[in-house]
Amino acid sequence: MLELRGVTAGYGRTMVVNDINLVVPDDGAVSVMGHNGAGKTTLLRAAVGLLPVRSGSIFLGGEDVTKWRPNKRVRKGGLAYVPQGQLAFGQMTTMENLQAVADGRRNGKQKIDEMLDLFPVLKGLLGRKAGLLSGGQRQQLSIARALITEPKMLILDEPTEGIQPNVVAEIERVIVQFTQIGGLSVLLVEQHVGFALRAAGTYYVLESGRITSSGAGGEAAIADVRAAMAV
Repeated sequence: MLELRGVTAGYGRTMVVNDINLVVPDDGAVSVMGHNGAGKTTLLRAAVGLLPVRSGSIFLGGEDVTKWRPNKRVRKGGLAYVPQGQLAFGQMTTMENLQAVADGRRNGKQKIDEMLDLFPVLKGLLGRKAGLLSGGQRQQLSIARALITEPKMLILDEPTEGIQPNVVAEIERVIVQFTQIGGLSVLLVEQHVGFALRAAGTYYVLESGRITSSGAGGEAAIADVRAAMAV
């Protein structure tokens, strides 16, 4: 679904990620882990097209999209990007946030109903302004809004940052459910090692802008990843 080949990107004269090779398979989930400042968000911004690459290539669905603008990548590959920060329209209610994405779609009401089934906590918050939701509730709302667009690929940047363990479990459940059903690829940037490895079939460890370790996900890899991140 997504492939980065020798990608180098940064800001000004400073290169933040260097010679990155990464593959996200169709209907699969991949996690990228690393400490703060390792270059994880920069990697995602390059993949989405918000940051131009200095060298290397990016392929989406087998097509070279390196020079494409973000909106063209979204249309081509059905990308949905959920950045850090549990973003929502704070002065709008939970339902209005969902409707803002669903309106104009042929199956908009059905998609909202599906998202409320995926994230049951939102059912009791439909009339509450998003700015008054907890961080975990806003994060579930952010992911629900992204999924309403029926993406082929979901890109998540630190979805568990600052939220309670029970919400982490809910987000993990949704990712696993979608990848098991098929039809959705996931690129997940995360510091929560256990969550990242349970949710993804493949992992990469990023350190100082370079991939230093990679392998198959799952509980068995936790010790290896923690050792790699301790270096």
